[in-house]
Amino acid sequence: MLNELESLSQNIGRLIKISERHHQAHDALAQQLDQLRAEFALAQEELANMREERDALVAERDSLSAKIDDAQVRLNAILEKLPRAKSVPEPDNQLALLPPDASSQPDTAEAANGALHEESHHHGEKA
Repeated sequence: MLNELESLSQNIGRLIKISERHHQAHDALAQQLDQLRAEFALAQEELANMREERDALVAERDSLSAKIDDAQVRLNAILEKLPRAKSVPEPDNQLALLPPDASSQPDTAEAANGALHEESHHHGEKA
């Protein structure tokens, strides 16, 4: 009978240890669950803030788009009222803008430089 009481006592001790570990694990899981719930609540709050910000940006975009459309309509109305310019053929290059005699004569600075170059070349031969 003494052996049975000892065996029973050991089994009760094991059950107590198992129960304590179970309670500790339960408490840890409960804390983790509370932390996850708090993080979830923060995420929901951030999501709500982001949705509000998105809605504000969408409203601002729509407002700016409407202003652009109004400005385009007004600009088109102004352009319609302006007189039409006669189409003048544009010259092909910038030289065509010069008077006919100016494009055929050399630049005076270039001519003077060329004369100096020839003169210095002749002095070099004499030396």
